[in-house]
Amino acid sequence: MTIDPPPGGFRGPVKRSVTIAGHPTSISLEPGFWEALEAAAVQSGLPLNALIAVIDHARIQASDPPNLASALRSWLLHRAAHATNGYKAENSSH
Repeated sequence: MTIDPPPGGFRGPVKRSVTIAGHPTSISLEPGFWEALEAAAVQSGLPLNALIAVIDHARIQASDPPNLASALRSWLLHRAAHATNGYKAENSSH
């Protein structure tokens, strides 16, 4: 079996600063996750920081919340999986 790298090759995380509820924080995500998160923000009509804040709010409701970067990746994977199955991910609260 041969695996082809994604366009642009395999790339490590990129750290960005965001503000959540008035507090600055840094998040490290791979470029593809940043691109998917930006697209999700546009699709939802929210600024990127606002979408991250909404996901963060859902994350901290968990009994054992993961770190924010993990929560963002999980949310994006869930959204992508449901979108490929014909599900409108923007209507999902997950």
